[in-house]
Amino acid sequence: MPNPNRGSCGFQSSEFEQEYDRPSKSQLKREMTALQKLGEELISNSRERVKSVPMPEDVRDAILECQKIKDHEGRRRQLQYVGKKMRSLEEHEVAAIQKVIDSWRGTSKAEAAALHLIERRREKLLADDRALTELLAKHPELDAQQLRTLIRNARKEQAENKPPKAYREIFQILKGLEASGAADTAGSAEEQADDETDEE
Repeated sequence: MPNPNRGSCGFQSSEFEQEYDRPSKSQLKREMTALQKLGEELISNSRERVKSVPMPEDVRDAILECQKIKDHEGRRRQLQYVGKKMRSLEEHEVAAIQKVIDSWRGTSKAEAAALHLIERRREKLLADDRALTELLAKHPELDAQQLRTLIRNARKEQAENKPPKAYREIFQILKGLEASGAADTAGSAEEQADDETDEE
């Protein structure tokens, strides 16, 4: 008589099938790390910016509290707490926060581009005396004597590997021109065109 149990292991294989619909440990870890980084990015921004982000009050309070803490160990613990709070957020809340941070990055890119332009102008001033003549022609309100002295000192700083005091001062003067809106946009377009032809 054939054995009815033959070939059967006494269990249905489906009992031991893994549930694949749950995220893996490494996926969960990645998500946790991303949320922690999002929290850290919020902490690194100004209090005013953080207050403008749509998020639950308790999460915002944890972030603002972390910004106040100077003690290394205390800050580390608060960072962990912020990470824990970030993990308690719903997906749509995380998406809303991410959207705001992305918009800040867009602004930051524009700011970075403006700073690069100022840096290029400073390099031109140090490399070519005609650049100062052109700058003074566009901005007669600038103190020519002060700028000449700063340019001379900045060149000396570079040659002698000294701290870039005059170099930074030139940057601040040029930045001031940009901020006051006195910088000639046509001039900056010309410079960008020059840079593009230089690169070709």
